[in-house]
Amino acid sequence: MVTLITLLVVPKRGNMADSAETDQLRQAATTLERSYDICLEFMDNALTLKDTETGRHSKRVTTFAICIARDMQLSGEQIKTIARGAFVHDIGKLATPDAILLKPTVLSAEEMAVMRQHCLRGFEILQKVPFLAEAAEIVYAHHEHYDGTGYPRGLKGEKIPLGARIVAIANTVDAITSDLPYRRAQSVSAARKEIRRCSGTQFDPAIVKTFLAQPETLWGGLSREIDKLMQAFPG
Repeated sequence: MVTLITLLVVPKRGNMADSAETDQLRQAATTLERSYDICLEFMDNALTLKDTETGRHSKRVTTFAICIARDMQLSGEQIKTIARGAFVHDIGKLATPDAILLKPTVLSAEEMAVMRQHCLRGFEILQKVPFLAEAAEIVYAHHEHYDGTGYPRGLKGEKIPLGARIVAIANTVDAITSDLPYRRAQSVSAARKEIRRCSGTQFDPAIVKTFLAQPETLWGGLSREIDKLMQAFPG
């Protein structure tokens, strides 16, 4: 089936009427794109109501992922997709019981198994919307490891979507530099050291190289700006 996006990628060529039709299609696509992004905002707001810190985390991870993707010189469309996947990478936690999601201590093996289901649950929420299919794959794969030891499918190397490999690093940076129920935040330097250590095992070495080439001060500054924005525009 020919989609609206396909029509825009390969526009008709011809007379003024054709040009007007293309403009109408482009406007319709923009409206549709905005409507889906609004839906993503609603999803994130629902998750923030359930767990405020997870909501803040998603916004920081999105910002970090965009910075990495830009330095990799990815296209605007690729960056949009990665941003959407990063923004709702934890949306499957809506299905995680509060007793596990909000537990103030380290999870047991059984509880961790339940928590890990959020990748699949998030994928199931998004996959039926064609516009979000690529973002859904990022959500599904953001805990996969480059060497194949991650979850939930044990994907390896470039079988892991590029966006998921980027979000994996952004996610880890924020996790290490944020307070968690069972430990205090660590420094950006500690996060960089851990990501360097796990290059080629947990993380894609090429993306690690891009991340490490960025100024160490960047990440803390971005975190502070996101927190300011959330205070200015709560929800």
